[in-house]
Amino acid sequence: MAKEMIAMLLAGGQGSRLYALTEKLAKPAVPFGGKYRIIDFPLSNCVNSDIDTVGILTQYQPLVLNEYIGNGQPWDLDRLYGGVHVLPPYQKASGSDWYKGTANAIYQNISFIERYDPQYVIILSGDQICKQDYSDFLKFHKEKNAEFSVAVMEVPWEEASRFGLMVADKDDRITEFQEKPKDPKSNLASMGIYIFNWDILRKYLEEDEADPNSENDFGNNIIPNLLKDNRRMYAYHFNGYWKDVGTISSLWEANMEILDPEHSGINLFDEDWKIYSRNSGMTGHKISAGAVVENSMITDGCRIKGSVKHSILFSGVRVEKGAVIEDAVIMGGTVIKAGAAVKHCIVAENVIIGENAVVGAMPTETENGVATVGAGVTIGDNAKIGPNAMVKNNVEGGGEEW
Repeated sequence: MAKEMIAMLLAGGQGSRLYALTEKLAKPAVPFGGKYRIIDFPLSNCVNSDIDTVGILTQYQPLVLNEYIGNGQPWDLDRLYGGVHVLPPYQKASGSDWYKGTANAIYQNISFIERYDPQYVIILSGDQICKQDYSDFLKFHKEKNAEFSVAVMEVPWEEASRFGLMVADKDDRITEFQEKPKDPKSNLASMGIYIFNWDILRKYLEEDEADPNSENDFGNNIIPNLLKDNRRMYAYHFNGYWKDVGTISSLWEANMEILDPEHSGINLFDEDWKIYSRNSGMTGHKISAGAVVENSMITDGCRIKGSVKHSILFSGVRVEKGAVIEDAVIMGGTVIKAGAAVKHCIVAENVIIGENAVVGAMPTETENGVATVGAGVTIGDNAKIGPNAMVKNNVEGGGEEW
């Protein structure tokens, strides 16, 4: 039985600009928003959009991601026909290997797609925070009788040269594609979310693979080839919340925006469009007498005796008496000991911050960097971690600034 549309989710990202956070973790597996990981967003969008077949293409540090996805049950993707499938690169007799680019990753999985004989394939990115109805996107694609459609967002003109841009006519038909141009002709930024007619996608993937000079990339190769052949290509305008969380500052900003859903447009409490996750199964959180918690998201299993303001605490975080947390993202299992000050930073999972240690600082006119502490690190008593620091190894105690 053929599926109308299946999703292929590119989740192999190394996330090198997230430094300490992705040293042992694929970027889509990075924790986000208290109880989620980044990949929960495209997976939940699929379920909410009635897409029940998803191939997840993994590559870099996939263990946590594979374990997290499991059989797909938390997203209602544990299906007998369809469901969620993790698709790492595999050795074939002909000797192919590592995914060479985004297009090659899909090419290596043509046989997986053909199992479901879909009319359409949607290609998604595993490293964006976005709530999007893909069924609305598919409706647009059909109405335009398109062969390829791309989701775009209007960005400020002064920022346009940072993006891949789609130049489109008044009917939204794409006439040109500009990759991070100096002189932008459009402010329609590609979100890296595409719908293809499957027969067209297969043809262009096969031609691309046969070209020894290709980088095997959608932006650099497939889209220009479609344009050259004058294919029916359309730009779908998306107006919701979308953020590429590829840098420490953008990941920190997106977490902070959760605390102000009215203004930011990202609402994780929306009953009509739930974001599903594999929950921790911990007990409820406890806020002790004398603790202060203001405008923060506190998740399962947290124990708070200190002060937490405008911050996000993932499951199982412990904040001892006299510790102060402000404008911070604290990932699961971290312990912040008595008297520590943790401000304007991202602290990864299972970190220990010692007594009276200082991590990060509130922004000033000259310094507004986000400090970052990698997973499993111990920060010693009285240690000082500066506002731009990137800590991957244990830091001994003492008053010396790091």
